[in-house]
Amino acid sequence: MTRLLSLILALLLPLAAHAQGGGERKPVTILISIDGFRADYLDRGITPNLSRLAAEGAHGKLRPSFPTKTFPNHYAIVTGKRPDNNGIVGNNMIDPRRPGVRFSLGDPKQSLDPFWWDEAEPAWVTANRAGVRSATMFWPGSEVEIHESRPPDWLRYDEHVGYAQRVNTVLDWMRRPADIRPAFVTLYFEAVDDAGHKFGPDSAEVNAAISEVDTRVGDLVAGLTAMGQPMQMVVVADHGMRAIDESRVIQLADLIDLPSIVAVETGPYAAIEPAAGTDDRVYKALLKPHDHMTCRRREELPERLHYGRNPRVAAIICIAEPGWSILAGVPTWPVKGGAHGYDNQDPEMLALFVANGTGLKGDVGIVDNIEVYPLLMRLIGVAPLPSDATGELANRLR
Repeated sequence: MTRLLSLILALLLPLAAHAQGGGERKPVTILISIDGFRADYLDRGITPNLSRLAAEGAHGKLRPSFPTKTFPNHYAIVTGKRPDNNGIVGNNMIDPRRPGVRFSLGDPKQSLDPFWWDEAEPAWVTANRAGVRSATMFWPGSEVEIHESRPPDWLRYDEHVGYAQRVNTVLDWMRRPADIRPAFVTLYFEAVDDAGHKFGPDSAEVNAAISEVDTRVGDLVAGLTAMGQPMQMVVVADHGMRAIDESRVIQLADLIDLPSIVAVETGPYAAIEPAAGTDDRVYKALLKPHDHMTCRRREELPERLHYGRNPRVAAIICIAEPGWSILAGVPTWPVKGGAHGYDNQDPEMLALFVANGTGLKGDVGIVDNIEVYPLLMRLIGVAPLPSDATGELANRLR
């Protein structure tokens, strides 16, 4: 009887484990964004978890696409297309097909409208169509029905959702039975960017935010390890951060009467449209040499920026000298702390890259952030769509 009971238990226990999501697990690919994590923050000695992942795997520096802003670069990372080709050409932008309408982060009616996002297809949409289940614990664009598709698991962005809750949500997804367990997951943290803007990149507050996020990454790794879940983890940032202050300001009002322009974006770079009937005066005022900034027609921007061909790019793009800010009248944000949006050749715009469990090893150097996309697609086993990437990272896989 004892031997019979032992035999029954031996047969039933594996089935029970499988029913609760146990058994042999396939690796999950996890893409983590730490918004505003400048590449050299990893050298501060306050990131034991990220540093261990880097030492055991690979690390490098991501060169963001221009403009070095949040939405354009998050979309570049998951599509392999630079902003000119992915359609998200700025955190704020206009489209001639929608006169009088502006896309901005603070306007969900526009920022959640597929019209703005459908010029490219993010990795989770392509993965889902190929039968690879995805889940997004926040990522710009992930709550939008892009190409009439959303991930099976997604959440509306809410900055009040704590970081422990975000990590626990991912871990809960991974506890599911295999048939509804995601194979590709995104996770997003904004604290480092927030602290960088408010207090500057060299502040104690930025270091505290770095430490907090590093702890949560460690919690995620520990949770996955405890459940025997293999992982392929890629940790990135969208851009770096540079210190700014009120003593370094370029005021557009000193160059042109402000009613003559539409300032779509201001700060480290300015996107400017002449108001109706003012083209000649605006071009004459702005396209001549200026101290601490350079202005060009969009079609005359340097080729290395890969920017200016999309009709959503404003007619005139002005790029400030690093550390300077371009304003159009009284700013709606304090000119202090830190900012990003500068030329993507600025070394302080370089962003974090760490990969662990992917097959990449060592220092990969400086790599364009669009190269993350084919790497992700290789890891999740789905053919990438045509993009601007060369496959530089994916081709290094061992």
